[in-house]
Order: sequence, then structure tokens, then C-alpha cells
Amino acid sequence: MRWPFFLSFPEAEGMAVVETLLLPQALDGQALYGRFVEANRGAGAIVTFSGRVRGETTAGAVSHLWLDWYPGMSEQSLKAIAEAAAERFDVQALLVAHRCGEVKAEDEIVFVAAASAHRRAAFEAADYLMDRLKSEAALWKREVGEGFARWVEPTAKDAEDLKRWTS
Repeated sequence: MRWPFFLSFPEAEGMAVVETLLLPQALDGQALYGRFVEANRGAGAIVTFSGRVRGETTAGAVSHLWLDWYPGMSEQSLKAIAEAAAERFDVQALLVAHRCGEVKAEDEIVFVAAASAHRRAAFEAADYLMDRLKSEAALWKREVGEGFARWVEPTAKDAEDLKRWTS
């Protein structure tokens, strides 16, 4: 199986390196972190976020999520979100890795990393990435547990978090 990904190299000096991965297999955040740190040795700050599938929701115990995706469109949406973050924040590099397909409870579903000269830009870029990914990525989540399966939509809180970046 081919590992789907997009890798964008900066076109000019000072532009951020942006990498996005859409993974049908297990996501190894520690390995991604190690690779990202090695590639960004000159950064003064590296901020990461790793999200996991919750094993319990209001519907009950979750065995797994199914993340549906549309080949080409889903990868492009991750890339567009990451490139928008690179334009908005003073970062050297960004990495977005997101699972698709079946993701078991407590497994990693998303990993983002931001490298910059100073901490504030890295924190803000990672926060921005997660707010946009949660609400706008072309991925569709279905929670599955014993006796239930339901599609998960962004919440009012997700919309509120996203407004911070548009107002």
C-alpha cells in the first residue's frame, strides 16, 4: 500500500516547509516527532499536538471511529489548511498527519507539529491547525460502539473556537 502524502517545499527563502499526511494505517506520533525535530534543528520552538480517539462519549463506549475520506479532495483540504497556517504565522515548518479509515479507541487520530524561531508563533500555528482541522477538514467521522453508530459533526464549541481566527 502506498503511503499517501503531499510534501511542499518552500519556493523562496523564508517560506515554511509544509508536509501533510493522510494515513490509512497506524499513526506513530513519536516517530513523526523525532523526524520533525531532526529536520528542524535550527528552530527555537517546536510545538506538537497529538489527538486520540476517546473511548467514551455521550452515546456510550466507543470501539472505534471510521473516518471516511474522498481521495484527492481530503488530501487537498489538509494541504490547504496547513498552507494557510504557514502564510498566517511566522513558522519554519508545519506537519499535519491525520488518520483515515478505522481508528480504534485510544489510538492516535491526528498529529500536528509547528517549528518556529519563537514559541508564540509555534503555539498559535498548532492551535489554528487543530481548530481548522476539527471543523473544516474533508474527513467524515462516524463513532461506532456496541449498539450504536453515529456521524459526528463539529459542535457549537468547535465553531466558537474557529471564530477566533476569522474575526
